[in-house]
Amino acid sequence: MTDDNNQFAAARAPLRIAAVIPCYNEALSIAQVVAQFRAALPDAEIHVFDNNSSDDTAAIARESGAFVTHVAAAGKGNVVRRMFADVEADVYVTVDGDATYDVASAPRLVDLLVERNLDMVVGCRVDDGQNALTYRAGHRFGNRMLTGAVAQLFGGGLTDMLSGYRVFSRRYAKSFPALSHGFEIETELTVHALELRMPYAELDTTYSTRPEGSHSKLSTYRDGWRILRTICKLFISERPLQFFTILAAVLAVGAIALVIPLLVTYLHTGLVPRLPTAVLATGAMLAAMLSMVCGVVMHAIRLGRREAKRLRYLATPGVRHFAGK
Repeated sequence: MTDDNNQFAAARAPLRIAAVIPCYNEALSIAQVVAQFRAALPDAEIHVFDNNSSDDTAAIARESGAFVTHVAAAGKGNVVRRMFADVEADVYVTVDGDATYDVASAPRLVDLLVERNLDMVVGCRVDDGQNALTYRAGHRFGNRMLTGAVAQLFGGGLTDMLSGYRVFSRRYAKSFPALSHGFEIETELTVHALELRMPYAELDTTYSTRPEGSHSKLSTYRDGWRILRTICKLFISERPLQFFTILAAVLAVGAIALVIPLLVTYLHTGLVPRLPTAVLATGAMLAAMLSMVCGVVMHAIRLGRREAKRLRYLATPGVRHFAGK
């Protein structure tokens, strides 16, 4: 280790680092994950949040030396809400308890967060090549599609939005509202950083297969649909003026398309023979106007919500304050 690295390690010593691990039926892997964190971040507090596991996950985690918290409300989103609310730390390292992520790279992610004074570092998954089913082609395609959709709607340049391996600053954790319930929480985590224009980065990390006998809790189509639905909800709530402007334009174009033949007939005959069509066109145009009003009102509300979150974010010092940088 160079002198610069030694100085940086000394500067980072006062940091309170917490490893927060959401778990559901991970008895086969949780001891391994806790041991890996002990080796990688020996000064970190290790918290396991057990989400109603029916196996011995909680007992094994406790025996391994982790602090165990039971979360009754099902879903990873509910677990993340409890993690950020209950744990007090300057840096939060969160990783799934299935032993698929490279915990040994955690110091690199933390170093990057502190060195650049970031609020979020995402561990981008790189297949270790040991098993073709570790990171299947369908999952890769879905990840690229959903990540691209978020980039188009909210900006940013993330390449692995759905990674469960992340490092957060305290100011991020304490300003995150956590509204999602399930695996769509990664989408909300990403959009929160993009909406508040938080500094973030990505770092490649090895992604491995689960231990033998362990089974994934993900459902490709069900969870993919939930994530897509969450993106749509976030687009409406965080970009209301754009959404309702698009809706108003569609309604207005439809109304004009309906009324043009009526107008031509009226100019030739002085009659309006299709009165229901005229009523429909009028209703569509009124709906377009109402949509624009809704967009303007919701845009004003959204600005107020964003300002409140921004003030909450700014009320917490950045990670360099705690690191003595």
